[in-house]
Amino acid sequence: MRRAGLGEGGPPGNYVASGHSLYEEENEHLQEGLIDIGNEIKYQNKMLGEMDSDFDSTGGLLGATIGRLKLISRGSQTKVYYYMLLFALFVFIVLYWVIKLR
Repeated sequence: MRRAGLGEGGPPGNYVASGHSLYEEENEHLQEGLIDIGNEIKYQNKMLGEMDSDFDSTGGLLGATIGRLKLISRGSQTKVYYYMLLFALFVFIVLYWVIKLR
């Protein structure tokens, strides 16, 4: 049995792409895609690890801030109002300064 494009009738050594070679090319293309996916997964896992450490440090900072707020709130209410007033004044000054520099 003679296959089309193989062996006789064509130039020697130049075969028409058979189904087998098409599948090989497709498999190579898919393999490259899988390698790219693997590299992307490794990169994203690295980023997630870095984000986890950032969130841990932020959690520690927030915990310390909450502790300070609890300490402040144990004092008289007058102190709390003064601290809030100073903070609001500070925020307004910073906003004014930022807007003025534009």
